[in-house]
Amino acid sequence: MDLFEQAAVENRATGAPLAVRMRPRTLDEFAGQEKIAGPGTLLRRAIENDSLTSIILWGPPGSGKTTLAQIIARMTRAHFESLNAVLDGVGDIRRVIAAAREREKYYQQKTVIFVDEIHRWAKNIQDALLPCVEEGLLTLIGATVENPMFTVNPAIRSRSRIFRLEALSDAVILTLLRRALADPERGLGRFTATVEPEALEHLAQVANGDARVALNALEFAVLTTPPDEKGRRIITLAVAEEAIQQRAVLYDRDGDQHYDCVSAWIKSMRGSDADAAVYWLARMIYAGEDPAFLARRLLIHAAEDVGLADPQALVVASAAAQAVERVGLPEGRIILAEATLYIALAPKSNSVIKAIDAALASVEKEKAGPVPVHLRDASYRGAAAFGHGKGYKYPHDYPGGWVAQQYLPDNLRGQVFYHPSEYGREGQIKAAWYQRTRRQQ
Repeated sequence: MDLFEQAAVENRATGAPLAVRMRPRTLDEFAGQEKIAGPGTLLRRAIENDSLTSIILWGPPGSGKTTLAQIIARMTRAHFESLNAVLDGVGDIRRVIAAAREREKYYQQKTVIFVDEIHRWAKNIQDALLPCVEEGLLTLIGATVENPMFTVNPAIRSRSRIFRLEALSDAVILTLLRRALADPERGLGRFTATVEPEALEHLAQVANGDARVALNALEFAVLTTPPDEKGRRIITLAVAEEAIQQRAVLYDRDGDQHYDCVSAWIKSMRGSDADAAVYWLARMIYAGEDPAFLARRLLIHAAEDVGLADPQALVVASAAAQAVERVGLPEGRIILAEATLYIALAPKSNSVIKAIDAALASVEKEKAGPVPVHLRDASYRGAAAFGHGKGYKYPHDYPGGWVAQQYLPDNLRGQVFYHPSEYGREGQIKAAWYQRTRRQQ
């Protein structure tokens, strides 16, 4: 690198976005991922001892994957190479491999290669790394926002340890914003900026766990706000809304608005009001609600309020939960909306929850009667000699695959827990159910 290139690099670093300038430089500064990189953790010990093996960092944007890789680069004695799967390909991999072999041969120095967005490489490009990772010539650090179980070559996965980074909490992002405001060297400390608490909280909430979004929005707000007569730059909520291009909504993920909006959403689905259901969903998404939380509520509601009236509702909710985990937001909003509308429009029945709650109440209150002899397992340790299983009628040996037989303990014989509704699929099977059990409809 000549003097002109060095000057260009220094100028670029000075003019880099705030999120780049404020990247943590040490593990102690690396906030929000204490579960995987906190003191005493396996990954931290490996980094501090310079004994890192190949790893894959999986997490949402702005959670610290690239930052952690750069911290490792500063701490390791190995040579550090960085590639981006969007820009680089097999030719770049070959270049890195050739240089690594030379380095190992002449200097006995290891090479660590960081591949950002590794999920964007086709499997055959990933395969180019495999022999060198396997023989130990390269130590791989892969970063991905996609589930590596689907997007990373199984052979690469099997030779790497996967660490999952979580979206940063609002509290962590607030800490990072305050750190940037106070730092006169890399941050915004020289601007004498005063940010109103509600403005700072809005930036943290709307960032949705992405520190990069929050920091760059804060910088934009400070740089575009003229100083007052005292030289202060006052950042109000209105300025923060403009900087991050999203209006603040009355919503607190830990307070009344959270519970009230969730309650309205669930009750709208239960009441089969598709318009209201999708509105409350949109309001929570807009306010930055955790999509994983919304997906969990859909799973519960599908079983609790739709139940056997449309068993497919639980399948839809389950598929939505998995899909949202894989693709995240903003695309995940479409998946959540589809599941919400399906459940809202489905026939409703709460017979499942009534049945399990009634059965649990019986278990709690009634004597735990012995399992009827004919239902006991006769396959272990000579149990058949004691009569276990004797008299059991195998339903498939009878017409229609059903035969009358006692299944409850003697003391609960004739007890009814499940009362099918008249609605949807459940209504269609109700008649057969009552005929078999000889209940009165």
